[in-house]
Amino acid sequence: MDFSKEMWEKYGHVIASSYRIKAMKSLAHEMKMPSQIAKDTNINPNHISKTLKELKSLELVECVNPKVRIGKLYKLTDKGEEIVKNIK
Repeated sequence: MDFSKEMWEKYGHVIASSYRIKAMKSLAHEMKMPSQIAKDTNINPNHISKTLKELKSLELVECVNPKVRIGKLYKLTDKGEEIVKNIK
């Protein structure tokens, strides 16, 4: 792993939480709605929303359709993809 200092900090933040790890892994191969991530990871939807907000602030996930109220889709950013590749 050849991360910058910023990426190491983000990586550390992600692996410090099982919810963040599970949400990132759930998004590793496709875009999903928060309800799909909650179902995949067996995590309460309220926790998924909070987790996605944290990951979004770290620029690890992004909402591809932010203007819709229902059916928001999330995907990993390039930084998020790099971090997921390195989560064991």
